[in-house]
Amino acid sequence: MADLQFYQYVLIALIFVWSGFVRSGLGFGGAVMSLPLLLLIDNQPLVYLPIIAVHLLFFSSITVWQNYQKNKKSLTTSDITTSTIDWDYLKKSMKIMIIPKLIGVAGILTLPASLMTAIIFAIVSVYSISYIFDKPFKSSNPLLDKFFLVLGAYISGTSLIGAPLIMAVFSHHVSKLQLRDTLFVLWFILVVIKMVAFVIAGVDLQLEAHLWLLPAATLGHLIGLRFHQKLLSSDPKIFYRVIGFSLLGVSLMGIASLLL
Repeated sequence: MADLQFYQYVLIALIFVWSGFVRSGLGFGGAVMSLPLLLLIDNQPLVYLPIIAVHLLFFSSITVWQNYQKNKKSLTTSDITTSTIDWDYLKKSMKIMIIPKLIGVAGILTLPASLMTAIIFAIVSVYSISYIFDKPFKSSNPLLDKFFLVLGAYISGTSLIGAPLIMAVFSHHVSKLQLRDTLFVLWFILVVIKMVAFVIAGVDLQLEAHLWLLPAATLGHLIGLRFHQKLLSSDPKIFYRVIGFSLLGVSLMGIASLLL
């Protein structure tokens, strides 16, 4: 990440604040709702994906650990210990997702940046329309569940933006109180695979950029934690609709910039 104007660095920092907010507030979508914006500023997916991946590893670990400690302290001797993570479904889903995840990881290391960017914008456009019309991806059929998990894992392997498809399945099988932490553990596992592939392929992990982008993501993370508490007891439809219109606009501009 170099040779950018000062205002571009400021915009990138603000996008990472946004990314941290979405990640901790919703439990998913930090990449899908920030990567298109980043690519509009600097069209280099392999520059920003390692940064997003490291942030996800860092903040998902902290959040799950804090919730575990909080849950542990709130229990009394008469309580039944309830984990904030649905380990059974997590193990079941990983058996389905591991192979398409590895195939996806191999894909991003071979596809041209412009093609990968076009794929990302196209996928985000579909997601945004589903949010605008309040028709998020849902699954209640075992075969459809597997299809969404396979496709989501593959997309996650290519660009880390397969979360909405995976979320569609997990939200049907995991309780609301366990959903976010279960997703965080899943993202951690999937991102570790991604990071190993980056290291093997010799991809620059942009370690210096973390020094100034991590504080930005932390600010968003803290705001998102407060938002999540309110989200558990409120209707997020309006929020999703605003996000949908924003993402659609960004994606259309991105696709147009690639065609011009």
